[in-house]
Amino acid sequence: MPIRQFQAQRMHAPREFKTISQSPICVEIGAGKGKHALLFSGQHPQYHLIAIERTREKFLAMQKQHAIEGQPNLTPVHADALPWVVHALYPQQVQHFFILYPNPEPHNPAQRWLNMPFFEFLISRLQTGGTITLASNIPSYIDEAEEQLKTVWKLPFERQVIAQDSARTHFEVKYLERGELCQQLVMTKPEGYTTRFDAFQPLQGQNATQAASADQTEA
Repeated sequence: MPIRQFQAQRMHAPREFKTISQSPICVEIGAGKGKHALLFSGQHPQYHLIAIERTREKFLAMQKQHAIEGQPNLTPVHADALPWVVHALYPQQVQHFFILYPNPEPHNPAQRWLNMPFFEFLISRLQTGGTITLASNIPSYIDEAEEQLKTVWKLPFERQVIAQDSARTHFEVKYLERGELCQQLVMTKPEGYTTRFDAFQPLQGQNATQAASADQTEA
């Protein structure tokens, strides 16, 4: 399906937004209660992971567990991922993105990750050689995403079956215990890959008002 261009400059900063440094990071989108975030940061001290969760109850659960475990290389963030990414991340800053068991949006296919114009912006934040991991228990979701990778985004990828003993998220544990097939697409950004947002710098909150004013003037 055709993808229109994402209007990054129209994104308002999340409430209580805080800027981040330009150093390399990993980002998990929709981190839930933080099971994967806590595991990953504990197992990979060489990476700094920012785990974003929009739902307040889930975010507080992740924050509470992080306070107990105390991984210094994990930063939980309570925000909607799209405006946070636009305001916070620099071009080619992210080493790995994780999108594990997102809402399949059964009634709104345009909101699935690889169908959204925002996905081009997400790729622009990824380092050359960096990866995006998208996991789902719904075969048709993975099938559609694979088709989009081939025809629209043209990213190299591997389609993998997730091991029965994997336990990265609460959803993953539940689905595998029920005997469902869980799969993931691991996409890699190749050398020379370009997007229309490669020069787009993060809005960083303080520019949100200016961007909104500019949109109104243009309108």
